[in-house]
Amino acid sequence: MPVSNSGVRVINPVLSNVAQGYTNMQFVGGALFPRVPVNTRGGQIIEFGKEAFMRYATRRAPGGAAARIQFGYAGKPFALSNDAADMPVPREHQQDASVVPGIDLGRRAINVGMRVLAMGLEIDQALMATNAANYAASNKVTLAGAGKWSAATGTPLTDIDAGREAIRQQCGIYPNTLVLSALGFSAAKNNPNVISRFQYDGVSSPVSAQITAQMLAGLFNVEKVVIGGAIYFNDAGVSTDVWGNNAVLAYVPSQPSALEEPSYGYTYTYEGHPLVEEPYWDASARSWVYGCTYERAPVLSGIACGYLIQNPA
Repeated sequence: MPVSNSGVRVINPVLSNVAQGYTNMQFVGGALFPRVPVNTRGGQIIEFGKEAFMRYATRRAPGGAAARIQFGYAGKPFALSNDAADMPVPREHQQDASVVPGIDLGRRAINVGMRVLAMGLEIDQALMATNAANYAASNKVTLAGAGKWSAATGTPLTDIDAGREAIRQQCGIYPNTLVLSALGFSAAKNNPNVISRFQYDGVSSPVSAQITAQMLAGLFNVEKVVIGGAIYFNDAGVSTDVWGNNAVLAYVPSQPSALEEPSYGYTYTYEGHPLVEEPYWDASARSWVYGCTYERAPVLSGIACGYLIQNPA
């Protein structure tokens, strides 16, 4: 039985909303690269340097010229990646083979597809954020031996303070976000110098709770600490930590409203994406197929607002 256009229109907007609202607690790239909409599939990145944080002489005499402020400039080119996935819903899984699957089946299919597409984005974001070549020499450090956080002599607080100060010197503002890989988080929370800060509370009683990301945020003087715990498997079944063995400090606006707002990074996302295509019947597979398309590109718009710590564990 063919599907009417009215039937398709009932399902597609709902499932597109499902795709656009998809979240996964293991994926943290959005903390460094929040999503902002763009209406072209390519162009120039609006990058920010010290100009975005400079003090300007804005006072004027009557009839005098107003200060002209450069809020951003066209930087490196970008091109949106077009990722797409099709998810079949077999006829055998339907109660009635002659109608489009119910909304629950469609939702499940889209969630599967979005996990795949979101994983691809998370990997792209992590590769960009942990690439030391993207950072100036003043905004990165590689720990080794006794300096690693996993060593008893490691000093996570000192290393984070150094990163915070490097960003302040470059941008005039402190970072508000710290992304820790799973390895980095484990090394930080088990470091003796960190544990000693939580030995006693205000009434000198032992602290029994395990050190959390929220506790580290207070200790490191950042608004948010997030843990990149995602892993992926290759064809041989070998796993890889998406965020490797790294820590990334950055300034990212809490509620970015547009790509003109200074930020470490953004994920340029085509208007209306991700979206769900019209479901179609695949006779050879005896299945209804739901397609999801996601056009996006993570970009570094203010790398001076970032600091990379490699090999903390």
